[in-house]
Amino acid sequence: MQLHEFRVKGKKRRRVARGGKRGTYSGRGQKGQKSRAGRRMRPAFRDLLIRLPKRRGFKNRPKSQKPVIMNVGDLAEFAGVLDRKKLVAIGIIPSRSTRSIKLLAGGEIRHAITVRGIEVSNSAKMKIEKAGGTVEG
Repeated sequence: MQLHEFRVKGKKRRRVARGGKRGTYSGRGQKGQKSRAGRRMRPAFRDLLIRLPKRRGFKNRPKSQKPVIMNVGDLAEFAGVLDRKKLVAIGIIPSRSTRSIKLLAGGEIRHAITVRGIEVSNSAKMKIEKAGGTVEG
């Protein structure tokens, strides 16, 4: 348990006093420090927690990046061979990007294109081949 992991649960404050319709002890239990008037207990570990650094521990970050997702309709106006270099030259993806590219089947394509070195979904592959194009691994 770290300081940054505490979550305050919001709930109504219970008013405890004389005539409070809660019986003999009014929700305070029986004897002890918490049952007295003017009670205030600080957690014994609070000062220790304040001295600890806030962010620690194992961070499970994904080792692989999510691919850049594109639709077939985005490439409908381009003809010829489409690979990573061509997409960078056109300006569709940034030149410094190391993420992989995945082509999905959104949109329509009416002319043949050849796709090289780009991941392609099955439905996108069917659309490209139906238009007379090819998909090369």
